[in-house]
Amino acid sequence: MIDFHFESDFTLEEKTKYSDWISRIIESEDYVKGDISYVFVDDEELLKVNKEYLGHDWYTDIITFDYGSGNVLSGDIFISIDRVRDNAKKYKVDFANELLRVMAHGMLHLAGYNDKTEEESSIMRAKEEEKIKLFHVEH
Repeated sequence: MIDFHFESDFTLEEKTKYSDWISRIIESEDYVKGDISYVFVDDEELLKVNKEYLGHDWYTDIITFDYGSGNVLSGDIFISIDRVRDNAKKYKVDFANELLRVMAHGMLHLAGYNDKTEEESSIMRAKEEEKIKLFHVEH
């Protein structure tokens, strides 16, 4: 099951369209959908999570907690809507596209992709672009 939680001034329109897209991402990586929760928060809330669970004292756009096992993807994905808005401006992309990128990024982490090295980041960016294109595919 894919759930969306909103703890900021943001809400997703057409939640079914997003959950169908996330399901396609999972299938495209040969995984099975478990329990996935997207939690949309503001900068301050995500900073609290970052400090409490990761010991990091800085703002970030996304934190992913992986609870999956075997080929079943499950986890909590926290997204700062403030960071998504700022990054969209910074990288001169529209908010909707940046939101898709970050949402896909979280799923890719659950699927085992990392972005700690330059090579991993390059692979992650290519995968994000590939998954964003799936958003516009209707089934």
